[in-house]
Amino acid sequence: MSNIVSINAQNFQQVLGETSQQKLVLLNFYSAQSPECINQAAILDKLAAEYNDYIVVANLDCDAEQALASQLAQQVGLQTLPTLVLLKDSAPVDVLSGAQAEAKIREALAKHLPAQQDLLLEQAKQALLKSDLNAAFNYAKQAYEIDNSNARIKLVLADICIQIHKVDEAQALINTIDVQEQDAYFNNIKAKCEAALEAKDSPEIKEKQQQVEKYPNNLELKEELSILLNEAGRKEEALDVLFTVLQKDLNFNEAKPSFLAIIASLPDGDALAAKYRRKLYSILY
Repeated sequence: MSNIVSINAQNFQQVLGETSQQKLVLLNFYSAQSPECINQAAILDKLAAEYNDYIVVANLDCDAEQALASQLAQQVGLQTLPTLVLLKDSAPVDVLSGAQAEAKIREALAKHLPAQQDLLLEQAKQALLKSDLNAAFNYAKQAYEIDNSNARIKLVLADICIQIHKVDEAQALINTIDVQEQDAYFNNIKAKCEAALEAKDSPEIKEKQQQVEKYPNNLELKEELSILLNEAGRKEEALDVLFTVLQKDLNFNEAKPSFLAIIASLPDGDALAAKYRRKLYSILY
């Protein structure tokens, strides 16, 4: 169900009553004839998408629903359009009269919604449930950038880092958790991290590295080593080995598709991805 609704005589009691018991309702008095109202509606649409689980935007067209608008206007002391009324538990908790900048509306929302880092952390958890590791990482990282002292945020981010093979970053986060905050979840993430660190330097990798050192011109051995390194989460080393293969033979076996696949597996905006894309372009063009 969309969290943007049009208010009318049939549904206003449910939305302003029942719905406001569950979510913060933004009752938007507006006129479709007013440019200021149209501009503010676009801001509300954006916020509705961003805070989908926490708010409902209830639009009341004062031209189309004049009787209802007049009735509700008396209750809130409406003087101008647009006017935004925030309702929680069936009662107004804030009124913004006149056209508002996005920052002002966000400021009002912040008084009645969970903190931004908590919202981002919840979004990270939801993305994890959907196995969308890229989105989960970005949400958790944003939450960490807002509050880098929150142990729960650090542990969720560490958990995600382990799953996307950023084990060293996960270890660094785990090392910052104070003793009094080391609960069962901490122990679970720590154990996962230790297992991932052990896998990074397996006997198979050491053996393959020795073979590559012995036969440095054997591109097939290098390709096999890159696979092992990537599986262990050592993505930069895997890319580096594959790049030496591509420098020798751009079309060798699956080297180029594997190289691109590793880059694609990195989170959006990852500096490592940008670095190795540039390196590949340097020999392609």
